[in-house]
Amino acid sequence: MYIGRFLLVGPEIGAYRVSSRSFPNRRIDDRGEALTVGPTAEAPETDNPYVGYNCLRVVETPNGETTAFGNGSHVDPIAEKLERGYPARDALAASLLALDYEKDDYDTPRIAATIGGGSAGNGDEAYVGIVRRDALLVEAVSEPTLVATYEHDRPQAFEFDAESAKAAAREAYDLAFEHAVCAAGVARVGGEFETAIVND
Repeated sequence: MYIGRFLLVGPEIGAYRVSSRSFPNRRIDDRGEALTVGPTAEAPETDNPYVGYNCLRVVETPNGETTAFGNGSHVDPIAEKLERGYPARDALAASLLALDYEKDDYDTPRIAATIGGGSAGNGDEAYVGIVRRDALLVEAVSEPTLVATYEHDRPQAFEFDAESAKAAAREAYDLAFEHAVCAAGVARVGGEFETAIVND
């Protein structure tokens, strides 16, 4: 089954996977301030605005370190709002609503999640969100949850038992959904987040 790009999020761990039929020649690179999806050297040139973007950022917020991740350019405004002290739920809702679903041939939804930086220092706080043509959903996460751009386009419980960023990225990449391209993982280690990349 092809479900497109998807993310998995639990209270302290998460993963994002690029799955693509149209633009498979992509990889994730660690740019220091962000993990960035972009074309490989072999990729044909394209003017598609949805091919490259920051897919994961870890930022310092008034309530501690927080990570934001997702499938497009909305990750940056989510991270910036978190840095300015927005509650995670509000940062997700405002940014997803402002950028809306992708205006491509498929009306592709935007998906995103946050982990950490909870109110009053509740570091286990996690949220997941999606904006589709017909809905905006933002939900608190209390158990491992999946949301995808197609088919599974509303948050749902999903078995996800990785215990490190590397394991999270690998588990997401290896799931049986079609057209895996690359994946990123993130996990809280002590008071900070570690990240990992799979480019197979």
